[in-house]
Amino acid sequence: MRIESACLLGGTGFVGRAVAEHLVERGMRVRIVTRRLSRSRPLWVLPTAEVAVADPHDEVGLSTQLEGMDAVVNLCGILNPTGRQTFDAVHADLPRKIVGACRAAGVRHLVHVSALGASDAGPSDYQRSKARGEAAIRESAGGLPFTIFRPSVIFGEGDNFLNLFARLAAIFPVLPLASATSRVQPVWVEDVARAIGGTLGDSQAFGKTYELCGARAYTLAELVEYVAGVSGRKPWIVPLPGWAATVQAMVLERLPGRMLTRDNLKSLSVDNVCASPFPRDFGFHPSPIEAVVPSYLAGASARARYNTLRHRAGR
Repeated sequence: MRIESACLLGGTGFVGRAVAEHLVERGMRVRIVTRRLSRSRPLWVLPTAEVAVADPHDEVGLSTQLEGMDAVVNLCGILNPTGRQTFDAVHADLPRKIVGACRAAGVRHLVHVSALGASDAGPSDYQRSKARGEAAIRESAGGLPFTIFRPSVIFGEGDNFLNLFARLAAIFPVLPLASATSRVQPVWVEDVARAIGGTLGDSQAFGKTYELCGARAYTLAELVEYVAGVSGRKPWIVPLPGWAATVQAMVLERLPGRMLTRDNLKSLSVDNVCASPFPRDFGFHPSPIEAVVPSYLAGASARARYNTLRHRAGR
């Protein structure tokens, strides 16, 4: 199936920007739907991309934005609920609305980005709401071809994961770390974008769910130690027992930025790793952290500083 155009929902976020750039490089026409125009500024330079201001939760307006689009990629997701942006509203109700809008607009393929660990039996509200979103798509898709992706933690230039560890390591000589032994298998954002782009219109991917993980798994303590070392730091990492981690999360979730919440902590209580190797369907192997991170991690090199300025300039 030939896909020449795609609409990105949640396309102004960290992953969405990478997907938009990848699809434009493939020669596709891309429409990025956002509620706030200011967030789309880095995407204005993409030659075949257009930005539309609309609320994806408005079903009538959503159907209008999907008209003329061959495919839709849903990247909408939140780590912490705020106001009307609850886990159920974003992760469960919105996917059902998107399916309805896709069917009304004649969209030929829906790609839905969920999360590794999505499960009705998951320990966190985040994981359970992600599972409800997947179920909503399967139950309401009808004849609409769909593909679901479940990525592990996603890293890359501008991420809020490894860069956060690097910033903390640069400020504090001692790092009290919750869930220090929890295992994650981070995947590079460019590999996620490449997998999504290669899937659009591929009938072999219809109805499938793909788990996306990087080259190897790490404990959180190992990741903190690695990114600190790349940045020239060597903090003392202090693993916190469960009760202390809960107290830490209770404090941090009340601070601006909400670096860690009790629900985040529940997600970290189970390993976030893939049960199988990176899918062969995509025809490439995932990039290891060690081959990517030194080129962008803040302060690691002159090139990293240049990339940061370039990103802020929207180029």
